[in-house]
Amino acid sequence: MLGSLLIANRGEIARRIIRTARRLGVRTVAVYSDADAAAPFVREADDAIPIGAAPAGDSYLDAGKIIDAAVSSGVEAIHPGYGFLSENAVFAQAVADAGLIFVGPSPAAIAAMGKKDEAKARMIAAGVATTPGYLGADQSDATLAEEAEKIGYPVLIKAVSGGGGKGMRKVASAADFESALAACRREAMQSFGDDRVLLETYVARPRHIEVQVFGDAFGNLVHLFERDCSLQRRHQKVIEEAPAPGLSDEARAFLCDAAVRAAKAVDYVGAGTVEFIADASQGLRADRIWFMEMNTRLQVEHPVTEGVTGVDLVEWQLRVASGEPLPLTQADIRLKGHAVEARLYAENPAAGFLPSIGRLEHFVLPDGVRIDAGVAAGGEITPHYDPMIAKLIAHGATRETALRRLARACGGIEVYPVQTNAGFLKRLLDDPDVRAGDIDTGLIEARREALVAAPAPSEQALRAAARSFRPPSDGSPWTDCEGFRLNASPGWTMRLSLSGSPVEARLSAPFAPTDGPNLFRPAGDAAVVAFEDGFAHVLHPAALAGAGAGVAADGDVLAPMPGRIVQVQAAQGQMVRRGEPLVTLEAMKMEHVLTAPFDGVVTQLSVSVGGQTTEGARVAKITPVSEPGSPATPG
Repeated sequence: MLGSLLIANRGEIARRIIRTARRLGVRTVAVYSDADAAAPFVREADDAIPIGAAPAGDSYLDAGKIIDAAVSSGVEAIHPGYGFLSENAVFAQAVADAGLIFVGPSPAAIAAMGKKDEAKARMIAAGVATTPGYLGADQSDATLAEEAEKIGYPVLIKAVSGGGGKGMRKVASAADFESALAACRREAMQSFGDDRVLLETYVARPRHIEVQVFGDAFGNLVHLFERDCSLQRRHQKVIEEAPAPGLSDEARAFLCDAAVRAAKAVDYVGAGTVEFIADASQGLRADRIWFMEMNTRLQVEHPVTEGVTGVDLVEWQLRVASGEPLPLTQADIRLKGHAVEARLYAENPAAGFLPSIGRLEHFVLPDGVRIDAGVAAGGEITPHYDPMIAKLIAHGATRETALRRLARACGGIEVYPVQTNAGFLKRLLDDPDVRAGDIDTGLIEARREALVAAPAPSEQALRAAARSFRPPSDGSPWTDCEGFRLNASPGWTMRLSLSGSPVEARLSAPFAPTDGPNLFRPAGDAAVVAFEDGFAHVLHPAALAGAGAGVAADGDVLAPMPGRIVQVQAAQGQMVRRGEPLVTLEAMKMEHVLTAPFDGVVTQLSVSVGGQTTEGARVAKITPVSEPGSPATPG
């Protein structure tokens, strides 16, 4: 077994690896950016080395700094985690050239599967069915548009070097193809340094199913069954589960056999995931399942596989990297029960899932499920990295039991003032079609309005909040404002404010405490936060509540968060219509299009492509017009 290990990653990924390494007696060294100096993973590692400024390009993506840190700390190996440099063949080779062990597949295997077009060609040669489409080397706009017409709309544009939904767009018609292609290329170049794309037929009712595979240096290669990752938003996985609901034994055998053949085609060693797309319109049939791509690393969702197989996949990684054979044969690996994982993100679903940043003043995660978290109470969610806070994983003897446990856990999450998707997750897990296993990658978008709508706090929550605002009683019936009434039921009504809107709480005597939601009183703020079903209701006494300002009511278009300007679609002096794109901002690995709040003229444009902006900064100003060509003064 390896004696020491540097972890070239951060957050929950680093903590997950540290946990297994410590159990096995392996010394761990963490690397961290300036933004992560106080992060839990830095404290938990046996040693930690600073490697640069907060931006990933200056720290976690700087291969030279990471290798220098590994050499100076005297470790034997580098574990890349499952992000950043984990699928970078050049980095894997540089690790080997430095005399260190790369905990992962060979550089050749990473390179072979790293380009989607080349990987598909290899799969076709290996007899693995692939999604119909265009893989050609001719990348001209005209050729791609012509091939899209041949495939038939809708089509899917995918970055050749892509992953995680980056550089991917569904295109409904030829009229939209040119703009979608430009957006894919820009995102692909920015994320992967490669703007080449491929085209695929768009599957109308797709299921995303992937198979965990594992190989060793002795030629052994096994699968650990499949995971269903169909519940996605913008190609980003939200809920994952194992095994896939509705998959027959016959289809499972076909799928797992195809995954093993795919991995053997590149002499795969280590943990990997072979991803497939299935057309669910006629059930999960073997002849309607196609290879999509292979991720040459451990996946974020690997805990559900661990839950149903009893295998510690990080332990297997370390054993294989140490030169040991796989601990189990294929015949030894059995499915046991059902596991489901939810990704808790710092984001506001009701505001288009905009990332939320700030200090975790109140941070409580539930008991009863496995939690892989990257942060702790008092920590910071910064704009520099992925906004995932934690993963919650539930296991049960049946799918229904696992789903119920996970839904209950998501409903018990308490986070403030950072906003999260906890309530959205609980609603999704409670959805009747999700419970029935009738899912596809379009379900979240189809139910989006119902899933993200902000709920009203319950009567219990309002009463609990009102009670918390009451001045303390001295016990005198002459000074206590409660309980004394002539010819009326004793009671008390208090007006509160919820997001600027008035609400009332009615308390009836006797005024004994009652069961209700947990409350949190933010320091220095006349407010209480009531937590219910994953949602955080912020309530103020009506007299102290301020009115919320309208978004861009005065024509100012403000940056919702810090970020980099990647596109400017408008020009100063240009007439624009309400909803027309003005500027595209990239923050926390996502692009956010800022649009005109109403019809008007762009009278100020404060940003340019490549520039940085801060949260709340004015990006543009729109002046309304009373008639064409006649700017009016905003009211």
